[in-house]
Amino acid sequence: MASQWFECKVRFMKTMETGLMKKVTETYLVDALTFTEAEERFLSEIESYVSGEFEVSDIKKARIAELFESLDTTDDRWYKAVVAYIQLDEKTGAEKRTNQTVLVQAKDFFTAVKNTEKAMKGTLGEWVVVSLAETAIMDIYRYKVPEDKPEQEAADA
Repeated sequence: MASQWFECKVRFMKTMETGLMKKVTETYLVDALTFTEAEERFLSEIESYVSGEFEVSDIKKARIAELFESLDTTDDRWYKAVVAYIQLDEKTGAEKRTNQTVLVQAKDFFTAVKNTEKAMKGTLGEWVVVSLAETAIMDIYRYKVPEDKPEQEAADA
């Protein structure tokens, strides 16, 4: 079974740059197989970043076909790009478009356009970016293979 992306939102009190406390909602993306696993993994990741009380206010499936991460440390935002793959129907000669949503990491809109084009460069066939918009996603939590625990395996033997 292939993993899926889940958009998880957390509400908590955050200390702003001015020193004032404000209730905020932040969005994160989690790679998981089920809603239960997504919530469990999200809670384990977010607990170390959020102090005080917090609540997971929403978890929903995100329809993301691919993620294009950047190695540039200044690329700190995530943009949602809808890319249309263009095919020609041989019988009618009509153009058929198939849309896919991808996430692109970039520092600004223009860098997002460049990063999308760079990531799509090796794609066979024609394609076009239909739309591009900044998201509220703060970070992405990919699946991590759990480390083996030799002590537990020895105890079970």
